Amino acid sequence: MGGDYAPDEIVAGALAAQREHGLTTLLTGPPARLRPVIARLGASSDLRVVPAEDSVGMGEGALAGFRRPRSSIAVACQLVRRGQASAVVSAGSTGAIVASARHRVLPLPGVPRPGLAVLLPTYPKPTVLIDAGATADPKPEMLVQFGHLGVAYAQIALGIPKPKVGLLTIGAEPGKGNALTRRAHELLTAEPQGGAQPLYFAGNIEGGDLMAGAVDVIVTDGFTGNVALKTLEGAIRFAAGELRTALTSTRAARLGAALQRRGLRELSHRLEPESYGGAALLGLGGTVVIAHGASTARAVTSACALAATLSRGEITEKIRERIGVSEQRRAHFLRRER
Repeated sequence: MGGDYAPDEIVAGALAAQREHGLTTLLTGPPARLRPVIARLGASSDLRVVPAEDSVGMGEGALAGFRRPRSSIAVACQLVRRGQASAVVSAGSTGAIVASARHRVLPLPGVPRPGLAVLLPTYPKPTVLIDAGATADPKPEMLVQFGHLGVAYAQIALGIPKPKVGLLTIGAEPGKGNALTRRAHELLTAEPQGGAQPLYFAGNIEGGDLMAGAVDVIVTDGFTGNVALKTLEGAIRFAAGELRTALTSTRAARLGAALQRRGLRELSHRLEPESYGGAALLGLGGTVVIAHGASTARAVTSACALAATLSRGEITEKIRERIGVSEQRRAHFLRRER
């Protein structure tokens, strides 16, 4: 029920994910609203609806996600927690999804705050940016954990065996940045603590290096990461519009564009956000993918495929291994949650 075009585009995308990728998709929401949409798509025997009479609006935030146990996003999170589903995909309010997932799917032991991982369309492989908005004011130790979350994501989703990690700040030198990034740099260069696996830390990077592909994982706080991401999205839209104008302005330009249509098509696919499926909320006891609020059916299908890839790759277990969650710490965490 989340998203600017819900429920029609969400249902169509879920159906396509099921038919094209062999997934089993469950829809959470009011049956009276969802079943007519399913019937119009000719999928009455294909899609199952799990009733949830409440839904969180796109303009609502974290409190709504936390306080409304019968909303569609809350019910979806409960399905994952109970083992009745492998992942949650939503195009709803990011704040509500993060709050509901933290409250119902629960953080992993030793991971106090989740990180939102997005893919930047660098070449030849995308670059992981984490955090893109889940935790605006993390502690330096959390940035190190974001590095581990991003590495696990890059290994599973991108197939990079040993991802390089960079820290986003205002200068390449180790001493550059604010108190948060200076301390985080010290921790990232130090020996791993508490049984954590080592990170391949490549040093600081600046904003101008976001699209350079110099590292595989870029670590930052959620405030900075969200501003950087939205700045890049706006810049890409502007550049795409200017390129489109230039390629259609004259007959010669149109002819040249026709001759280069394959390359232009590949570039368009690489820069199109719908190709990537959304952002992964990492550090929880289950897989959660947050699609863009303006997601069409194609974007929802991509988000479902991403969620399946992360779930099949056992990203939760990989993160546990990376941060060194012992059975003793896990038992302490479970007692605390009860």
